[in-house]
Amino acid sequence: MTNKLKFTLKLSSLLSNFPKLQTKLLIDSLDKNNIPNHVAIVMDGNGRWAKKRGLPRIKGHIEGTKSIKRVLEIAYDLNIKYITLFALSQENWDRPKQEVDGILKIIRKSLHDELNQLNEKGIKVFIIGNFERVPEDIIKTIKNVQKTTKSNEKMNFCIAFSYGGREEITQAAKNLAKDVLEGKIKIHDIEENIFRNYLYTKDIPDPDLLIRTSGEIRISNFLLWQMAYTEFVFTPVLWPDFNKYHFLKAILEYQVRERRFGLV
Repeated sequence: MTNKLKFTLKLSSLLSNFPKLQTKLLIDSLDKNNIPNHVAIVMDGNGRWAKKRGLPRIKGHIEGTKSIKRVLEIAYDLNIKYITLFALSQENWDRPKQEVDGILKIIRKSLHDELNQLNEKGIKVFIIGNFERVPEDIIKTIKNVQKTTKSNEKMNFCIAFSYGGREEITQAAKNLAKDVLEGKIKIHDIEENIFRNYLYTKDIPDPDLLIRTSGEIRISNFLLWQMAYTEFVFTPVLWPDFNKYHFLKAILEYQVRERRFGLV
């Protein structure tokens, strides 16, 4: 981290009681020619945020929706083209039924309430994952959201819902094998670019930056194929507390990294 960046972050910390000024300072410090094209986020810490306050875990998930809005706003302003949020993993289905039902309720409400605003701002929404365990009414809502926003081009908002990285790769391998057996593709023609066409994310670029909140230092089965050369930023901030300052700070950290993609 450069001395200039250290000074900027220290000064912005001193301005914590003036959030608008603090945000402007960080935005002005960004290299506008080095903004990540695709940012992926593991939104972790909702349950711990609620526990610290003696609240039910679901209250943390509800509060976390405010952080989603903050991140989308600042990403939109920075002209970041792709944002992918890890909303529900396949493993999360095994959490207590009350919590899972609460998360599904939040998903239903959020997709319904935010659709018009997302569409008006030109944001394309698409949801990736395995929907075998997803209630039919939510699947119907997902299809409606994707259909309504499919022509939008300002920003792409991807939601990983009922998603697992290993499952995605396994399913891709099965579908590729099926096409080989049916003679649609020859084995010797299979390359990385061919295989990626069988992934949920075939139509979007790999993430440039992954942000994970709550202090956990792992990727938890998220976009395993896609993050081969992604830069990782881990922050101790719990997701409901994550704001524009924290997002900008992660972008600044990304900008001081040297991305070589295996080259010298």
